[in-house]
Amino acid sequence: MAVAEQTRTAQAATADGRVPTVIADDVHVVYRVYGGSKGRGSATAALNRILRRKPGGGMREVHAVRGVSFTAYRGEAIGLIGSNGSGKSTLLKTIAGLLPPERGRVYTDGQPSLLGVNAALMNDLTGERNVVLGGLAMGMSREQVRERYEGIVDFSGINEKGDFITLPMRTYSSGMAARLRFSIAAAKDHDVLMIDEALATGDKKFQKRSEARIRELRQEAGTVFLVSHNNKSIRDTCERVLWLEHGQLRMDGPTAEVLKAYEKFTGK
Repeated sequence: MAVAEQTRTAQAATADGRVPTVIADDVHVVYRVYGGSKGRGSATAALNRILRRKPGGGMREVHAVRGVSFTAYRGEAIGLIGSNGSGKSTLLKTIAGLLPPERGRVYTDGQPSLLGVNAALMNDLTGERNVVLGGLAMGMSREQVRERYEGIVDFSGINEKGDFITLPMRTYSSGMAARLRFSIAAAKDHDVLMIDEALATGDKKFQKRSEARIRELRQEAGTVFLVSHNNKSIRDTCERVLWLEHGQLRMDGPTAEVLKAYEKFTGK
């Protein structure tokens, strides 16, 4: 995202003093899938097509996000809900600057940070080493990582049943790895923190700690986006919800109001 786009957002403020942190203006995101769907094909042939810049086999477009517009403000926690494939994760990646919009623009105040359950840590390194590398990757200094290390490990609960933090990440369960990723990200104060399904992992005790930490992040003047299929997590954490279906923003409003409509729509 261009610096000018970030600056424009930072300088804006509403009449009631609220400061916008993210502005999505008619955002469209399109994936282009090259090649046919018949069989697995030849990897050698595919490589030759790439080298010749000839897609071959036709092209299919997937319009993942369709004209989404909204403004998020400092201090808000916003839930993103919708059916599988509705564009929630794609929208977060676009806000984070990982996917360019086909049309429209995203303006941000500060640097958005995206935390996903599949966020990459290095499986062959110990949890201890991953805490250091993860903290540095998120913009913390080595001194900040040292100061917050014990808190990160304690928050994750990795060592509650043994000294797992000294073992390679490949020995962790998926839930343990996800808890450690969340704990690393939550140790830093964020301008905009986006969490993709992170609260779906772990036991109820860890989910409660996660929800409490998100409330702290809001109080520290950040903005939090939470993607979850767990409506209770959304209710407990967010006061506003964006509902996406088929890439379109179907509803944007108070949590109770949007979830009521969504649950009626899904029959749950």
